[in-house]
Amino acid sequence: MLKRCLVSVLLAAFATLIAQGQPKVKQPTLTPQNSGTTNGLIAVSPVNPQVVWASGRNGTFTVTTDGGNTWKAGVVPGAELLQFRDVEGVSAKIAYLMSIGTSGNPTDFRIYKTQDGGATWTLQFVNQLSGAFYDCFAFWTPNRGIAHSDSVNGVFPDLRTIDGNTWQSIAANMPPALPGESSFAASGTCVATQGGQNAWIATGASTIARVLATRDAGNTWNAYDTPLASNASAGGFTIAFRNPWNGIVGGGDLDPGDPNNARTAVSSDGGATWTLTNPPPVTGAIFGLAYAHGAGNGSRTVVVTADTGGAAWTPDEGTTWFSLPGINGFWAVAFASPKAGWLVGVNGQIVKISF
Repeated sequence: MLKRCLVSVLLAAFATLIAQGQPKVKQPTLTPQNSGTTNGLIAVSPVNPQVVWASGRNGTFTVTTDGGNTWKAGVVPGAELLQFRDVEGVSAKIAYLMSIGTSGNPTDFRIYKTQDGGATWTLQFVNQLSGAFYDCFAFWTPNRGIAHSDSVNGVFPDLRTIDGNTWQSIAANMPPALPGESSFAASGTCVATQGGQNAWIATGASTIARVLATRDAGNTWNAYDTPLASNASAGGFTIAFRNPWNGIVGGGDLDPGDPNNARTAVSSDGGATWTLTNPPPVTGAIFGLAYAHGAGNGSRTVVVTADTGGAAWTPDEGTTWFSLPGINGFWAVAFASPKAGWLVGVNGQIVKISF
């Protein structure tokens, strides 16, 4: 009896030590904010913890200069029927917008720029190529960026700017497209830039979901396979890298009849090879994801959002996951720092997320 009691005491003590040794995970703080609009918001771009731009439907943009305490929304003249599927904030005064349309007119795909905080906008690019569909853009510097389109006749008609004012085709630099290969204009994050010359593009809608990668600012590219599901409505939707080698890609299927393909995969060799993580607790397609780190600190915390399929976060790049309660209908997420991130979504919803 004494031995059994002693064993029980030791086991209880051991269990207590194990429990005490387990790291406690602190859930992020979620703070709803008033975006100043009820139009759906699709993309978000923090410049720093105070200045953030977001964009969405019906020609809408909104900007804050006080960390989201107040937002000022507006509509770009002449773009009232367009959807701004991506936004790139540079400062409180300077930002870029990328539009798509619903009319089937190729000229609905446009790029605008403001240099006065949204008071006026300059039209920089109007697409003329039939079949092109520009999904997303990203920038290395305030004046150097790349814009990505679905393939047209086996070619990606991608664009690049080196002066922040004019856009030139780099279609001849791109790898050949697979039949039907496209990207998804879900959150403006199908292309990611890092450093001064690295970029990655997530694709799908064909037999394989791939990542297109460049190390020289778009002069040359390689195409790499991922393990994400891919078909006409599925593939890679969103991608991010925390340094030149370590990144994460998210995807899934837009088909409501096949909602269980939401997956993320990670790379540690610059996108050449990808390994599936544990499945995140969301359904449908992962529309957006972002690292919660500030520049260069190496954090592996990632937040993903899947529209009506919910949202979740992981402290270790997909080994463990935690749901974000009440976060539904959000398209995009981005961070200025771990304490200053924003989720945007339907009906003008904005939520600040702080770790």
